[in-house]
Amino acid sequence: MTEAAFWETKTLTEMTRDEWESLCDGCGKCCLHKLQDEDSGELAFTNVACILLDLKTARCTDYARRRIRVPDCVRLTAAGAQTFSWLPRTCAYRLLAEGKTLPAWHHLVCGDPHAVHRAGVSVRGRCVREDQVIDFEDYLVAWEDL
Repeated sequence: MTEAAFWETKTLTEMTRDEWESLCDGCGKCCLHKLQDEDSGELAFTNVACILLDLKTARCTDYARRRIRVPDCVRLTAAGAQTFSWLPRTCAYRLLAEGKTLPAWHHLVCGDPHAVHRAGVSVRGRCVREDQVIDFEDYLVAWEDL
């Protein structure tokens, strides 16, 4: 019998920093700009990526200093898990906060960090950089995996 995985036995707040960081599947969807309707509060996703997102790898190019370089970059914490509804439906942080399991393509499940790309749930090849955009509303997307 194999030992249960940490994400199956620990709450988000019980995880070590390394365990927490390992939950990220590398999809890059949290790095897309979102627009919020002033009246309804509804969120709309764009395919406009943060200036720090590498569009070929879907990874932050300066993760350690991202909040210095991009002051409105949101830092995910276990304490803020109740607010994770703005994250994509496929996000491990959101899934676990909602009591769900990780998908089969998640690297912690399958052991392959590139599986997220092969499963078609990363932003790789689907985005534009924010410095190439004038009006974010022209880049609204309704991807199934958001």
